[in-house]
Amino acid sequence: MAQIVDTNSFRQGMMIKWEDSIWEIVDYQHHKMGRGGAIVRTKLKNIYSGTIIETSFRAGERFERVVFDEREAQYIYKEGDNYVFMDLENYDQIYIPATLLGDKAMYLSDNLEVTLRLYEGNVVGVDLPNTVALKVVDTPPGYKGDTVSGGGKPATLETGLTVTVPMFVEVGDVLLIDTRTGEYLERDKSKGV
Repeated sequence: MAQIVDTNSFRQGMMIKWEDSIWEIVDYQHHKMGRGGAIVRTKLKNIYSGTIIETSFRAGERFERVVFDEREAQYIYKEGDNYVFMDLENYDQIYIPATLLGDKAMYLSDNLEVTLRLYEGNVVGVDLPNTVALKVVDTPPGYKGDTVSGGGKPATLETGLTVTVPMFVEVGDVLLIDTRTGEYLERDKSKGV
C-alpha cells in the first residue's frame, strides 16, 4: 500500500513520486503568501538522472512517498562501465552502471561494504559508509619541521580521488576520508601508521 505524504511532511532526504519519476527532496522552504495560500519551494534531485530542479507546490499538496528496500552488498571489481557488487545475503553479483554511482565511485575500494537501495527490484542508489580508508599513491614530499602547519598539499588516492591533506602525509599512508564531504579526516591508525 502506498504511503501518502503532503508538503507539510517534507524532510530532507525524503523520496517522493512526482511526474512519473522518483525525486529526493534536497531542500524545501515553506512560504506564506499575502492573501493567497502558502507554497512550498523545493529543490528536488531525480534519482535516475541526477538532475536537480527547483519547483514550487501548493501547501498541503499530496504525493506518494517512496520507501526503498535495502540490501547489504560488497564492492568487488569494475568491469567496463559497470561496478560489480556481491549481495551479502545470497552472494549474487549485481552490476551497477557508473552513471548511477556518479562521484561515489571515487570512494570504492576492494571489499567495501555498502547499502544498495532498491525500488521495484531495481537498484536506484548506493549508500556509502560515512568514512572510507584509502591509500595515498601520489603526493609531493613534506618538509622537515612542517608537520602541523595550517597549510596543506594535494594527495591522489588509490581510486583517483584527489584530496587536500596535511604536509606530513606521505605516499603509502592510509587515510580516512569523509564520503559526505570528500575531506581528509585523519590517518588510519588501524593500519599501523
